[in-house]
This record gives sequence, C-alpha cells and structure tokens, in this order.
Amino acid sequence: MRRLVLLAVIALSGCGRYGTFTLPAPPAGPEIRFQWQVHPQPVLARGPAAWESVDVLNPSVVSFHGVLWNLYSGFDGHTWHTGAATAMDPLQWKRHGLVLSPAEPWEGHYIAANGSALVRDGRLWYWYQAGNPPRIGLATSADGNTWTRQAVPVISTGPMGSWDERGVGDPYVIEAGGNLYAWFVGMDRARRQRLGLAASRDGIHWTKLRANPILELGEDGAFDENGLGEPAVWASNGHYWMLYTGRNRAERRRIGLAESDDGVSWHRSSRAPVLEGHESWNRAVVCDPTVLPADGGLHVWFGGGDVPRPDERIDGQIGYAFLRALPR
Repeated sequence: MRRLVLLAVIALSGCGRYGTFTLPAPPAGPEIRFQWQVHPQPVLARGPAAWESVDVLNPSVVSFHGVLWNLYSGFDGHTWHTGAATAMDPLQWKRHGLVLSPAEPWEGHYIAANGSALVRDGRLWYWYQAGNPPRIGLATSADGNTWTRQAVPVISTGPMGSWDERGVGDPYVIEAGGNLYAWFVGMDRARRQRLGLAASRDGIHWTKLRANPILELGEDGAFDENGLGEPAVWASNGHYWMLYTGRNRAERRRIGLAESDDGVSWHRSSRAPVLEGHESWNRAVVCDPTVLPADGGLHVWFGGGDVPRPDERIDGQIGYAFLRALPR
C-alpha cells in the first residue's frame, strides 16, 4: 500500500522461517486521535445466492483499476467462500458472485475465505485462510474474476509448543519499502488466539517474526480478554495503527485500536474508542475491519451480527464507518 524507506533487512538466514526485523519508518505528521462516524445500516447484506445466505463477513477492500473491489466471505451453512463486489461509492456495492471456494487438496471442504487483498504489479493478490489446521494460501488475478492459486499454503502453522501450532489465519497484508508484511492470527494448543507478524519479498515465501506474538490477550474484564483477531494495519502521522477484533468471555466482539512506532512492538491505544454495535443488526458482534485511506481519515468496512458466537451463524452482514482523524 505504501512504499517507505527500508530501515531493517529481513532476516532470511539462521532459523529460515523466523527472523528479527522492523518495518520502515511510518510517514511523519502531527499527532492525532480518531473519531468514529458509523453508518447505521449494512452496506452488504446476506445475499440472494445460497453460498452467502447465512453470513456475509470479512470484507477486504482495495482500489483496482479506478474501482473499489471488495473480496468478502460468504457462508452457506457448511462452507465459507470468497465473493467479489465492486463500487464507486463506499456505501453502494454491486455483487459479482463467488470467486473462490475450497479446491486445492490442502484446503479441505470448509473454508477458502477470511482474506486480505492487495494490488501489486497490476494484479489483485489475495491471501486467505483454508485447511484443517487453518493455514494461509494465496491467489492472484488480473481481472478479479479468474484466479490462480498457489498449490500449497504460503504461511503454515508453527512447531509443536509454539503460539501458532494449531492454526494461522485472518491475514492482513500491506506493502512497505518494497517488502510485504502480514499480520495474522495464531492459535495455540490452549486455543488462545493472538496476533503475529511475518515478512516477505515475493508474497509466497514468508519469514515469521521470532518475537511473535506481537499482541497478547487483554486483561480480565477487557473487551479482548478471550481472543484477538482480524487485524487491519496502516501507517500515518508517525505511527503504525491497527484495528483488531477483540472477544470477551460472553463472545461479544468489538473493534479496538493499537499503535506502534515500528510495526513490531504494539500497545493498545486510547486514541479511538472501542467500536461496538448499537444497531439491531450488529448489537452482538462488530468484527473483521478493513481500511482504505481517505482525505481526513479512513474508510472502514467491517462485519457485524446479532448473535454472540465466535465464528459463524451470527446473521453476519457488512457495515461501513469513517474513522476521522482529528488533532490530538
């Protein structure tokens, strides 16, 4: 998304898949805080097609050939798929139908969704979750309709005893300084879900940060005490920023903000209030943010639901908010 001056070389030797690195310095700017302006109604409801009839969640929006493209996840009650929609207005979407379902042998039959889109070299790149245990795959397309997949996962689970040994998913990929960086969710044998980081030069071969995870569970009673997920990252005003989903023990989900000076060391931020749902359609769940920079702040699309569950069958629909940047 942004080409910045590289500060540290990704370590590709030694442990091979693990290294120590930081991201390029974020663009400078005055200190800011954020204010939510939330559109009250869904902008992409559960669809008329069977493949998206139970839940519509996990938007990933990019600008491609002058049009907004949204690669989002649809659930039919058995399988998660990826569909596409386009728009000129962030509130008005035209569906293009299903573009990815589980197909490669490693993907199984349950999911090929929960992904992150990026425009690179004139093509759409889409990193997505699939398989059992969950891993991260990659598909690319020149037009958004015909896709070519890597035959094997590009980010796999960690070794026995690691923080991500039981699954990786929910990637969010940005480009900085000519390299790619992916924040993702890892799950350990205790089923704790926390956030980690990996880096790549080509989008296929990834080096995980040796110091993962980069964000731990919240304290008892916090909105994110029971699990973290779906990071969305951007750089501005001297910081890296991350919107992420937090789950409490009642399985209600909300979106919080974290900040970092180098993209690696993160702390929770009070510069934006935690986003929770106040409408009937998102009263139990607000999750799955994706961001796109705009004048005065950011477009944010997110998932919402009215059933407090950690995964699916939440009557999921996609909403929109503008995250306005204000002087601190």
